[in-house]
Amino acid sequence: MTRTLPPPAPPAVTRRPTLPYAVLGWALAYGALRLCWAVVGAPAFPPLDTDLMVFTGWWSVGLCAATALLGAALGRARGWRPALVAAGWAVCAALALSCALLLLDLVGLLILDPGTAFHPGAFASRLGCLTGAALLAVALVDHRRRWRGDCRRCGRTGEPRAHAAAVPKWARAAAWAAVVGCLVRLAAQVWVGFEEMPLSQGASMVAFEVGFLLAGVLLPLALVHRWGRIWPRWVPLLAGRRVPRLLPLVPAAGFAVGLVCYFGIGLAQLTAQTVTGTFDPGDGRYPLAFFWVAELAYWVWGWGLGVAAVDYHRRTRRACPACGR
Repeated sequence: MTRTLPPPAPPAVTRRPTLPYAVLGWALAYGALRLCWAVVGAPAFPPLDTDLMVFTGWWSVGLCAATALLGAALGRARGWRPALVAAGWAVCAALALSCALLLLDLVGLLILDPGTAFHPGAFASRLGCLTGAALLAVALVDHRRRWRGDCRRCGRTGEPRAHAAAVPKWARAAAWAAVVGCLVRLAAQVWVGFEEMPLSQGASMVAFEVGFLLAGVLLPLALVHRWGRIWPRWVPLLAGRRVPRLLPLVPAAGFAVGLVCYFGIGLAQLTAQTVTGTFDPGDGRYPLAFFWVAELAYWVWGWGLGVAAVDYHRRTRRACPACGR
């Protein structure tokens, strides 16, 4: 008597993918701009005479070409392709690193003082580059859900989770690591001293310092405490109501990506300068040790904030009506 094996499980999602073609369209449009600038010469954007970092010139053209190939391959894929996904995340990281200066642009705009280094053209180009990274990331997640997920509707895996499940220890540790990173960065500045007291440097500097503490202390803790989901009693008019999940999630995710990319590049440059002995102390006010402490603190802050944001997203997302995940 022969035993009949069950048929293989169908893919998680059967609809035709559209995100890969959005990636392809972005790559062709943005790649055309990069190709034009590579041929005729790109504008000299402040503060580094370029809009992108790491991948500039013809390297940025190659990055757009790789993104176009990935978009086409994801659109034609008829099964799970781990090598394709690995290449996609590598290109996605390269795109995010390229627009790392966007962090400075956004901080300047938020405190209403962009500074002389801000240029609308460079800002638009960096924002366009980040858009490509985001589109590719979403397409890669969709590919995984399509071919590796358990549920036909949402593509999620694992056991259904209770609404507002308990915060795992690793998420709390990540949030507190972000707080420690912020406070260590502040302590490093106190160690070398302030040229002027922040409160005496105008409204923009006061706004920066307030935002600095909100993003470094309040925001990471909100991601792992109940008052980050339900307004506490001391908030007028909103007490007891649910906090819109995107209110802490969007700034946390955006700030985390910016910190990790910008200061990841800074640490790589600092490492090379330290090893080769080419570090330039400038006027000598800030020693090499200060840069190591400050940039490492920023980097830890970014990673901690990002990990806590991932957990917040998983705990607060709407449950799938089909599988309950």
